[in-house]
Amino acid sequence: MNEKILIGHRVDVLDKGWVELQDLMGDDLAIVNAARVSFLGESKGTERDKKLLFYLLRNRHTTPFEMVEFKFRVRAPLVTWWQWVRHRTFHYQSVNAQSGRYTPFQEDDFYIPDVWRLQAKDNKQASEGTLEGPDGEALTRELVEHYKRGYQLYEKAIQQGIAREMARLFLSGFAVYYTWIVKVDAWNLMHFLHLRMADDAQMEIRVYARAIFEHFFKPALPWTSEAFETYILRGED
Repeated sequence: MNEKILIGHRVDVLDKGWVELQDLMGDDLAIVNAARVSFLGESKGTERDKKLLFYLLRNRHTTPFEMVEFKFRVRAPLVTWWQWVRHRTFHYQSVNAQSGRYTPFQEDDFYIPDVWRLQAKDNKQASEGTLEGPDGEALTRELVEHYKRGYQLYEKAIQQGIAREMARLFLSGFAVYYTWIVKVDAWNLMHFLHLRMADDAQMEIRVYARAIFEHFFKPALPWTSEAFETYILRGED
C-alpha cells in the first residue's frame, strides 16, 4: 500500500481510544538496500529482494530493519501506557505525552471496559473468564458513578483555583485516557508486537498491538510482516 494512503489513517481501539499513523520512513525495499549497502548493491528484482529480506529476518540480521521508522499518535488509557512504556525501545526520547498540568481533562476521558475479567487461579498476572449477568452490570454502573464523582471533585478543585497538577489527584489514574506520540523502528516494533499480541498479554494493550500490526505494519511492510509471521510468530526455521 502507498505510504501516503497510510499516513493520517486512524483506527479506533477500545471504547474511546485510537491509533493514527503520523509518519512513515522507508519500506521493504529500503530494508533490502540497507543490507546491500556494504557492497554498494541495489535492487536485484522482486524475487531476489524478497528472498534476501526473508534471509535477514530468519538469521536475525536486525540493523537493516532499523532503517524503517513509524511514528504513531495514540490515545489510550493509562492502564495501557503503563505497560507500553516498559518497552525500553519506546524510550523517552521517542515519546511525547499529553500533560494534565497544561490541558484539562474532560468528563468522558475514562475507560469503561465492556466486560469484567476474573482473576486467573494459576497465574497472578493474568485473567481468566468473565463476570456475567447482573453482577457485572452493577460493577459497570458503580465504576461510572466513581468516575463521575471523581470528575466532580476535580472540577470543584479547578474552580477553587487549585493547580491542574494537583486537581487531577481526584481522577481515577489507571482509567484516564492520554494522547501520546511514539516513534519506533521496524525491528523494535516487531519485538513489541511479538510480546503484546500474544494471547497472555493484557487485553488493554493487546488490542493496540494487533491494530498496529493489521492496519499499519502489514500494509506498510508486506514482505517483512510475512517473514515476521513465519519466523517470529510461528517460529519456523
